[in-house]
Formats: sequence, C-alpha cells, structure tokens
Amino acid sequence: QVQLVESGGGLVQAGGSLRLSCAASGRTLRRYTVAWFRQAPGKEREFVAGISWIDRTTRYADSVRGRFTVSRDNAKNTVYLQMNSLKPEDTAVYYCAADTRVTVVTGADDRYDYWGQGTQVTVSS
Repeated sequence: QVQLVESGGGLVQAGGSLRLSCAASGRTLRRYTVAWFRQAPGKEREFVAGISWIDRTTRYADSVRGRFTVSRDNAKNTVYLQMNSLKPEDTAVYYCAADTRVTVVTGADDRYDYWGQGTQVTVSS
C-alpha cells in the first residue's frame, strides 16, 4: 500500500500563491496516477487536477485551469499542486489521491484507492 501525506496548506490573501505537496511512503508513486480534490464546507468533494503516471498528461477543472499547475517529481516520490491567483472560492480542504490502475486522469473520486488526510487552504478576501 501507499501512504499519502499532504502539506503546504495555510492562510493566504486573495491573489496569493501556495504550493501543496503530496508525499508518498510505502511504495513509489512512479506508477500511480495522482489527483487533487477539494471539499469546501457544506459542499461535495470536487476534482481539481491530476497527472498521469503513463505520460504525465495533466487534467484540470475549469475553475482552476490557468491558475493551478500539477507536477510530479518521481525521485522525491512527491506530487505538487502550484496554486496561483488564489480566490476566496478556492478555500477548502485539499486532498491528494492515487491509484495505479488509473492511466488516464479522471475526476471520479471512486477510481482512486489511496487518499491523504487533507490540508486546509483558506483564501481571505
């Protein structure tokens, strides 16, 4: 099994930036597609971005495209989510998820078997 730990969340003003990290232990992330999801209070969890392990193809939700960038460093066993031009509506708990069977990034959260505990991102106006 792979264990995932997110970090990098915090409080930032609107227009600011944060970089989230999803660090893996137990197994290498090299053969896992990794996705980021978020859940705001009172809302359903939603897909944010993801990166395939096959060819590093990325996919983004419309709400973050052009502002967020997902990347991976297999040598560090870590996937990153660079978040720029943050908006108050980006406030949520952010989770990373991984699955080796997923070869094309999907926004369906039930396709991912492994999840981190989440990190809080709060964007003030």
